Amino acid sequence: LAGGCRPAAELGFSAVEIFAPSAAEIPKGELEALVRKHRLAVAAFGTGGGWIRQKLTLTAASAEVRQRARQFIAEMIDAAAGFGAAVIIGSLQGKFEREVSRSQALNYLGEALTELADRAAARKVTLLYEHLNRYETNLLNRVEEVVPFIKPFQGRVKILADLFHMSIEEASIADALREAGDLIGHVHFADSNRRPAGLGHTDFTPIFEALREIGYAGYVSAEALPYPDSELAAKQTMESFNQFAC
Repeated sequence: LAGGCRPAAELGFSAVEIFAPSAAEIPKGELEALVRKHRLAVAAFGTGGGWIRQKLTLTAASAEVRQRARQFIAEMIDAAAGFGAAVIIGSLQGKFEREVSRSQALNYLGEALTELADRAAARKVTLLYEHLNRYETNLLNRVEEVVPFIKPFQGRVKILADLFHMSIEEASIADALREAGDLIGHVHFADSNRRPAGLGHTDFTPIFEALREIGYAGYVSAEALPYPDSELAAKQTMESFNQFAC
């Protein structure tokens, strides 16, 4: 954590994202001290550790696995509340396969989001749903699919717009952002090849024009490969952000 927070602050980042194996493994006292020392906020907590470490998903055929996935996210929501951070549901959403149909998987996902959104709202935490590309999930891949799924939550669940995933799925990222409008709650900033912004072929000018048009005022958070290494990736990200967003 110290090795991430210090250079983030030095490069001018205003916040960090935390990707922990579980809520129990977040050293809250150390994190509190570091963000205070470096005058940073915590933008969001990821929950992908539940998939990577335990193979949990909200749409698994096993009710026991689905419940464990919900509990994993619930505990992350509780942890995030102490930092005023959002919680991301990305890879933990899962996919439909084998004995689970698409409609059944979406029902499982909707039920889980309903329960978790209530918990998040009670703790003043924003719950973020990240629609992934077709190679990572077969549930919801484009904004036109996500918007009608998210709208019934009446703002308790927001969309995480990951520009890498959108570069694969959307005909126009800018138009998709306009379609989502105030449902956009967080942005992941990376280029078409998942390298830091500016090292692929994504045109960021219309994307940031669209974000301004919809009045987006949230975080634009780097989620990119550490190419050629973490330090240079972070520096490249900030240079691109200053070029396109400022």
